[in-house]
Amino acid sequence: MIVDFHTHTFPDTLAARTVDKLQGMSHTKPFTDGTAGGLSSEMARSGVDVSLVLPVATNARQVPHVNDASLALNAQGAETGVLSFGCMHPDFDGAGAELSRLASGGIRGIKLHPVYQGVAFDDVRYLRILDRCAELGLVVLTHAGRDVGYPDAADYASPAQIANAVRQTDGVTLVCAHMGGWRQWDDVERILPETGVWIDTSFALGKMTPNGDGYYQTPESLSLLDAERFVRLARAFGAERVLFGTDSPWGGQSEGLRQFRALPFTPAEQAAILGGNAQRLLGL
Repeated sequence: MIVDFHTHTFPDTLAARTVDKLQGMSHTKPFTDGTAGGLSSEMARSGVDVSLVLPVATNARQVPHVNDASLALNAQGAETGVLSFGCMHPDFDGAGAELSRLASGGIRGIKLHPVYQGVAFDDVRYLRILDRCAELGLVVLTHAGRDVGYPDAADYASPAQIANAVRQTDGVTLVCAHMGGWRQWDDVERILPETGVWIDTSFALGKMTPNGDGYYQTPESLSLLDAERFVRLARAFGAERVLFGTDSPWGGQSEGLRQFRALPFTPAEQAAILGGNAQRLLGL
């Protein structure tokens, strides 16, 4: 089974506008139209069996509505192969009860995005969420490192902030996206492997795909991790704590699988990262 642990979709009525806005912010090309149908078509082309959608609440008011949509998406997951985490915002009043609602509804985890939410990951508001997720057995996946759409933003989810949060919580399964911290990989390798956090591979290997607006002026500005460093970083955590992800629509599933399969991982490492680890976390 191949599981893409990091994807995004948007309601059909909002997808075109949302994808257009986000590609303008990131200056990168989308690989699908951002709808659940577009993701399903890409899964069929690429051979991905299950995709996990990671919704983000950019304000507290959105939380119940976004989670309602996540529960509805999961209700069809056995047929579509598209599953969803829930969301949470650090300023949402009643987070404990809402997280209980998600767990009772069969949601396996939540997505946090400190950059979009404007709160540092080691802020007490996030610590309370992490503690409650640990109590409920919910996985937490957080954006980590810089964000392609906000290149000049202050640190909200640096490896140091993530490590500080982990030290103050107990028992939560925490997945740090983008190989532990987008474009902060020196600090990731130095700080995070011994914390017990997991990482996903999304939007971290090779080069970004520009949308053609001329923002990226040099090949170096598009570069992410090269193959040698990507493999070394994954092995610093251990293949049992690495999850394949593409960040679809910002990474193509076919392209991501082709890149990943060309890396010098052992067959056992490939099997774990491409799906075995995700099956354990998601109970598939």
